[in-house]
Amino acid sequence: MTEDAPLIEAAGLHTYYGASHILHGIDLSIAAGESVSLLGRNGMGKTTTIRSILGLTPPRQGTVRIRGRDMTGAEPHRIAQMGLGLVPEGRGIFPNLSVRENLVMAARPAVDGVETWTLPRICDLFPPLAERLDNMGNQLSGGEQQMLSVGRALMTNPDVLILDEATEGLAPLIRRDIWAVIRRIKDAGIATLVVDKDLDTLLDVCDRCVILAKGQVAWAGTAADLRTNPDIHRRYLGV
Repeated sequence: MTEDAPLIEAAGLHTYYGASHILHGIDLSIAAGESVSLLGRNGMGKTTTIRSILGLTPPRQGTVRIRGRDMTGAEPHRIAQMGLGLVPEGRGIFPNLSVRENLVMAARPAVDGVETWTLPRICDLFPPLAERLDNMGNQLSGGEQQMLSVGRALMTNPDVLILDEATEGLAPLIRRDIWAVIRRIKDAGIATLVVDKDLDTLLDVCDRCVILAKGQVAWAGTAADLRTNPDIHRRYLGV
């Protein structure tokens, strides 16, 4: 990694699904330890931006640099090995594996070789998972499955954790617990890219916000600036 290079730097991304042009020149960067929220109404390109960065839906134009290295068009597993962890929308856990197996199968050292996030530490972070290590993934509640999805991503010891709709569909108490974990992750120095509809909490947790509209960056700035600009909320977020 070159000194002062962002962990993630996407520039001019144009991404398509077939003939449908979804992203129209997206720019996005995340520095070490920084927390960035990706906002916008449904269908504006948030998940496609994440998929473009991770190589799951490679952009047709533009560049993706990870730790200063051009990874445009690289295979998703190679991009992930550069220190990116994903908590996908829909959780994506393996229903026929136990909680322990879901966690251990993802385990790997960080890019620098350090293993900060281990099975015992994940169990400490999520006590309900510690009590259900031998349960199958499909035997967990929705909230427990989301904890498992976050825990599995942390087992890759990422420098950047990407959370797509981290609290969607969860009960209020579980949402509170997940947000508390996201704060702990940030305090541990891990950068985060967060997609969520809970604007008030996002503004408390994140340093910067990027709002997408029709596949373009409609607004970008600090969380403090967005908090004091209700016109932007109404125009692009419908709140």
